[in-house]
Amino acid sequence: MKADVAIVIVTYNSAGQIRECLDSVLRERKRVTQQIIVVDNDSRDDTAAIVAEEYPEVELFLPGENLGFAKGVNYGASRSDAEFVLLLNPDTVILSGAVDTVVDFARSRPGHGLYGGRTLRPDGGLEPSSCWGAPTLWSMALFALGITTLAPRNRWLDPESLGSWQRDTIREVGVITGCFLLAPIDVWKKLGGLDERYFMYGEDVDLAMRARALGYRPVICPDAELVHEVGQSSETPVHKTLLLYRGKASLVRTHWTGLSQMLGLFLLAAGTGIRAIGGNVSVKMRKRDGGGRWQTLWRRRSEWLPGYLSQGA
Repeated sequence: MKADVAIVIVTYNSAGQIRECLDSVLRERKRVTQQIIVVDNDSRDDTAAIVAEEYPEVELFLPGENLGFAKGVNYGASRSDAEFVLLLNPDTVILSGAVDTVVDFARSRPGHGLYGGRTLRPDGGLEPSSCWGAPTLWSMALFALGITTLAPRNRWLDPESLGSWQRDTIREVGVITGCFLLAPIDVWKKLGGLDERYFMYGEDVDLAMRARALGYRPVICPDAELVHEVGQSSETPVHKTLLLYRGKASLVRTHWTGLSQMLGLFLLAAGTGIRAIGGNVSVKMRKRDGGGRWQTLWRRRSEWLPGYLSQGA
């Protein structure tokens, strides 16, 4: 029987999180029928064993290698013909029937293409990363000048953050992140799923930008709530930061051409360079620097500026 929604969860060393995630998905399901798919990216811990032994109703796929997030999601989504596909991170906890809520919302408001929810921290406070504004040359210029760091979450000076909006109203947004992202299967197929050239980071922004180019209007359903426990430390491992900025560079190379592309790449590099210098002299920048992260990004800019499109992951 065809399910209403295929929930695709890509795991990698997620043994400490996957039980709570799957328990919440099963506990909070209501009327909407679910096909739960886990794609394990060759975890080195007990993630796959936990899913296989404790959750017989979950379809577990073991590709035998780390496919990356985009390819892992596409691998899982291709195993279903459900009406909707829902991307869900393993470090999330579904609240109050959120899957049913977002599916009902999408059915009542067709045409948006991509649908997101409202993510919270474990303490109940807002975790704003369920959505962002789309990157523009203006937002990148503000980044390059260091203004987004000095005035975080300011509506005008940090526009990609969407300001102080609490994600508590229905609102069209530039980007819905892959931690909780619903798409009708026909839209998903029309978009071709995620761009598999992105190993990790940037693939959801790319999806949203391609969707908007086709006339879709990604939207947030504020009543679909979940907990998303992202890292609380300001220190980011260097390899993850390099992947993040390779994703950003890939977006510039994919969606902009000519002078806009050249300027976008310059602004990305300039922003890291200014922070590499500013991190040594500015208290605010130093606190957000992550132990020399900006200095490393600047030194290794030749690794990430080409993006994913011209290098292997």
